[in-house]
Amino acid sequence: MGDLFKENWKYILAALAAPALLMAISTKLRAQAAPKNTASVNLRAFLTMIQYAEGTYGANAYRTLYGGQLFNSYAQHPNIAINKGGITSTAAGAYQILFRTWQSVKQALGLQDFSPASQDRAAVELIRRRGALEDVIAGRFGEAIYKCRKEWASLPGAGYGQHERSFASLAQVYQYAGGQLAA
Repeated sequence: MGDLFKENWKYILAALAAPALLMAISTKLRAQAAPKNTASVNLRAFLTMIQYAEGTYGANAYRTLYGGQLFNSYAQHPNIAINKGGITSTAAGAYQILFRTWQSVKQALGLQDFSPASQDRAAVELIRRRGALEDVIAGRFGEAIYKCRKEWASLPGAGYGQHERSFASLAQVYQYAGGQLAA
């Protein structure tokens, strides 16, 4: 048994690490899903899942630029083009919204800044534009992911050549955040 462990310790550690990481953040994720009605819980859980998928989840989520650097002012979308791994992007904030997308949503919703509240409203609008808002609210997670995959490069099937998260990991985060899957 000892030799088996020595030969396979990397695989054992990798198998244990992902669930352990998710369990460590599960308490915080569940606390964020404080609303009591299923619709708002599912929406908040889906937004949290997008942050996780985009790699922004955490204390600085709303201040994150593409590539992980931070910006300092919520007065407006920072519109800073970052080149990383051969990809140049103006994505910013918790939901990694591109500047050109932000301009459209900002105008449509009459948003005055790039504050966390404005970013949340914008993300909900982007979900709605993709025809997925009813799916999100109803807990039709798979359908919502499929419809939103072209909005967020990290969702499975996005096809933008960036790292895509697995459906299983996203569903797990969604549920840890309090999201309820439709029966």
